[in-house]
Amino acid sequence: MSSQPDPKVPKVRDAEATKARLLKAATDEFAAHGIAGARVDRIGAAADANKALIYTYFGNKDRLFDAVMDHHVAEVMDVVPFTPRDLPGYAGALFDFLIAHPHQLRLATWHRLEREGSGHEPVGMRASLVRKAADIAEAQAGGAVPEDFSPEDLLAFTMALASAWVPASSTAPITLDGHQDGPAAHEAHRAAVVAAVRRLIT
Repeated sequence: MSSQPDPKVPKVRDAEATKARLLKAATDEFAAHGIAGARVDRIGAAADANKALIYTYFGNKDRLFDAVMDHHVAEVMDVVPFTPRDLPGYAGALFDFLIAHPHQLRLATWHRLEREGSGHEPVGMRASLVRKAADIAEAQAGGAVPEDFSPEDLLAFTMALASAWVPASSTAPITLDGHQDGPAAHEAHRAAVVAAVRRLIT
């Protein structure tokens, strides 16, 4: 008996796998071009999927971008544990993650530029920031972190320093010798980020 599929039987579509491919392709497209510059035909081609499925699964291009943001905000919250009593260590870990995933900062920048005021906020982002600030406040109350800055300011400064040398950052292209960044330069930048955050809390 042949094990070949019957061509008369419709092929079952794996919706979740298709969605995952579309999200991956959309991540690359949005990171490179933003929302206005992104093209659904390129996303569909890169995902090996009919571009009409973007509208079926996500509704429209804006909502596809929102889904991408929701996914990646959740990823960074899950992968980089927050350590309020060791903010320099957190800054170093966040730096490592952002260097390895430069699309994170690009997507966040496009979100501010093109989705500000849209009513959509990446799922969990505000709650995560509020929780982190509360954790810093608790560490300050316990004497583990000085109170020179408010918890919100200290969190903002720490995150800004951690992302300063990510390729998508406006400061990243700055070099004194004109050479390209490499592993040694990244290690030096990481050490500087950690040291700078340590100075904030000493």
